[in-house]
Amino acid sequence: MDTVSPPPGSIVYKKHFIPLESNPELFTQLIHQLGVSPSLAFQDVFSIDDPDLLSFIPRPVLALVLVFPTSEAYEKHKAQEEATVRDYQGAGDDQPVMWFKQTINNACGLYGILHAVSNGDAKGHIVPASPLARLLAASLLLEPNQRAKVLEESGELEAAYKAVALQGDSDVPTDPEAEVDFHYVCFVKSDANGHIYELDGDRKGPVDRGPIEPNEDLLSARGLEIVKQFIRREEGRNLNFSLMALAPA
Repeated sequence: MDTVSPPPGSIVYKKHFIPLESNPELFTQLIHQLGVSPSLAFQDVFSIDDPDLLSFIPRPVLALVLVFPTSEAYEKHKAQEEATVRDYQGAGDDQPVMWFKQTINNACGLYGILHAVSNGDAKGHIVPASPLARLLAASLLLEPNQRAKVLEESGELEAAYKAVALQGDSDVPTDPEAEVDFHYVCFVKSDANGHIYELDGDRKGPVDRGPIEPNEDLLSARGLEIVKQFIRREEGRNLNFSLMALAPA
C-alpha cells in the first residue's frame, strides 16, 4: 500500500499528550513541580476592560497565557502574517526570547507554560538544579528542531505534565491524538529589548509585537490591546476566550 505524505507545511507531531485544562491552579502546580519558585503563580484575568477587576491581579505581570478558539479567522490571519516569514533558527542567550517549536500534539498549554517561565524576569524565579533549570540549560544553545527534541525526550517533563493534566475537571479528551478546537499562546516582555513577544510553538518562530515602556508590564494598555486584537478578529462569532497572568503569588 502506498503511503500518503502530509501536505507541505503541515505539522507532523512526534508525540501526543492529553490536553491541559485552562486552570490557573493546575498551571501553578505544574510550574512549581518543574522548579519555579512559589513566589510566582498563575491567576485568572476576569476582565480586560474593567479597572477594578484588573486591580486584583498582583503586579508586575510577567507573562500572559491566552486560550482561544482555533477558528477560520485565526488561521487565515496567521497564514497572512507568516506568508513571507522564514522559519526561525535562533539559538543561544543572545536571542531576545526563548522559543520552543511545538512537536508534541495537544501540548500547547505546556508550551505556553514553558514560554511564560523561560523568558523575561520570570527566569529569575527558576530554582537552580530543578528539572526546569536542567531542561533550559540543555536546550538554550540548540536550534529549534534540536531544542524540540529535548522536550520530546524529557521523561521528567512528561511525567510532571501527565500528573497535572489528569487532575482537570473539564471535559477534555482522554485520547492524546484527539483533535481539540482551542489553542494557547503566551505573551512575554523580553528582558533584552523591552518588546512584547507572542510565543506560539505552532508558528514559524517568536513574533515581535513591539515595545512597551520600561515601567510597564503585560497588563499595560499595550499588552491588553494585543489580547483584544485576538477577540476582535472573531467579530463576535466566538467569544470562548480565557486569559491567565503569571504574577507574584
